[in-house]
Amino acid sequence: MVKELLKPGIYFLSGNVAAAEAALIAGCRFYAGYPITPASPLMEHMARRLPQVGGVFIQAEDEIAAIVMALGASAAGLKSMTATSGPGFSLMQEALGMGFMMELPLVVVDVQRAGPSTGLPTLGAQGDAMQAKWGTHGDYETVIYAPSTPQELFDMVIEAFNTSEMLRTPVVVLTDQFTAHSYGKIRVPPHEEIRIVDRAVAEKREGYLPYATDDLVPPFALPGEGYFFHLESLYHDERGYPTMNREKVGKLIDRLVSKVRLSADKIVKVEELGVDDADILVVSYGSVARVVKEVAYRAKSEGLRIGIFRPLVLWPFPYEKLRKAVERCSSPRVVVVEVNKGQVVHYVREAVGADVRVDLYSETPGFYPGPKDLLNFLKKVVGG
Repeated sequence: MVKELLKPGIYFLSGNVAAAEAALIAGCRFYAGYPITPASPLMEHMARRLPQVGGVFIQAEDEIAAIVMALGASAAGLKSMTATSGPGFSLMQEALGMGFMMELPLVVVDVQRAGPSTGLPTLGAQGDAMQAKWGTHGDYETVIYAPSTPQELFDMVIEAFNTSEMLRTPVVVLTDQFTAHSYGKIRVPPHEEIRIVDRAVAEKREGYLPYATDDLVPPFALPGEGYFFHLESLYHDERGYPTMNREKVGKLIDRLVSKVRLSADKIVKVEELGVDDADILVVSYGSVARVVKEVAYRAKSEGLRIGIFRPLVLWPFPYEKLRKAVERCSSPRVVVVEVNKGQVVHYVREAVGADVRVDLYSETPGFYPGPKDLLNFLKKVVGG
């Protein structure tokens, strides 16, 4: 007997379990994965719950097999998902590139841990930000969500599935051990209020071409329904067959990149707090943003006004929104807080330009910054 999806209401869940339940609500019916700390609880929950809602779970022999299986399920028409952590995410990069080229919707949850290599498996970090954007080779664009709480992880997994289906592309949810293993209040709204995007299916017609479209995203051809199409990881023409024609290759790559870039205004989301006339603007993302909010609250009693700018979508990066936020501050001072040795800080410097001072507060991977230490650092920056 097929059980129901998580009913509307208030729950107390870990981030990993919230992500799994969100995926089921979004319509995910296939999951392939391989155990890895700190993403294993998500996989374990999917192993129990997917069969209950009529889905399929497979524990693969490794991360490479897992993502290839998930892409295969997507090619067959199912909403599919996998999850991993840094070492496994590294192994998935080649197949992820294949997903971009084949235009197969897929959600990949990366529960970051300290690295490189095996690092600190049980402690979180933010060292995969650049990998999530640039990990595979060639020209492509991706969408990266960066939740900071279990509730946001729940919400953003659903959004990631919607974006993945809307653009026919893999999407990354970049969380970490701190968020995935923490527990929080999760509100599940009435299901009819949750926006769910299903795959646009092609119309059957004479002379159907799977990649011929006046829009940026071609409709999907369902296998077994009488379509004639070819899935190919090489550069391909409108039929899906390999080509070395310069014009056709250029058209394909321009479309793959443009469908994300030109959708940026619909995708990009930021959180701004206390930006107007702030003494300093602090940019953070993911779980560390919770510490930044605590520091901003403490700073008020000492007469220091801290503005908060947090990208909820890390890529496409909110260049224009960040520039405008800096202009609203009382002085052009920016501090980027990251649990790595500096990754997103490069995007920030590119966005605000050379005339704006940008400092990095780099915390040791695996550890949260102490509120007192961060506050003292911000005081020193403001003091010159």
